[in-house]
Amino acid sequence: MNRKPVHLAVYDTFADWETGHATAHLARAGFPVCTVGPTTDEVRSLGGLRVRPDLALAELRPEDAALLVLPGADLWDAGDDLAPFARAARAFLDAGVPVAAICGATLGLAREGLLDDRDHTSAVSFYLAASGYAGGERYVEADAVTDRGLVTAGPTEPVAFAREVLALLGVYEGEVLDAWYRLFHDSDAGAYAVLQQAAAR
Repeated sequence: MNRKPVHLAVYDTFADWETGHATAHLARAGFPVCTVGPTTDEVRSLGGLRVRPDLALAELRPEDAALLVLPGADLWDAGDDLAPFARAARAFLDAGVPVAAICGATLGLAREGLLDDRDHTSAVSFYLAASGYAGGERYVEADAVTDRGLVTAGPTEPVAFAREVLALLGVYEGEVLDAWYRLFHDSDAGAYAVLQQAAAR
């Protein structure tokens, strides 16, 4: 089955550990993962990884993608350098293509107004409140939240973030999704057998 690619945003100081569970399991499920940067110039993650983006942001089109993933980064807190990625998220959601944002990327989406009318979460509520956004009443104290095509999560929840993404794209569902989460979040060895049985079907 040919699947549209998942576009992973990469920019200087991006938090490389936050999206690894999601992108690895999406790739294993047959979704090509394509990196998109401000340009195609090399960027460096918080962990020191050097990444040369496959695509520049100006070339990104929602109709060519299954999902846009926005990791956290120091740059989200430092100013508006990454605002074009938040505007890209708006274009994706307007086109009916899902977006997943974790950690500081949620702040960028709050500034863009994308959390004003959706249930969402982040690191803590007052982190987003500092943006002056109008969505404070929609903040949910949860590991990760999905509402109308938008996944949000805080910086300590990469596995819950991945769970929501995998569910959104139909990679796992029901007891298999639950088993995946129990294995990778809780180290529940019993969940492995459920995943093995599902893989053998």
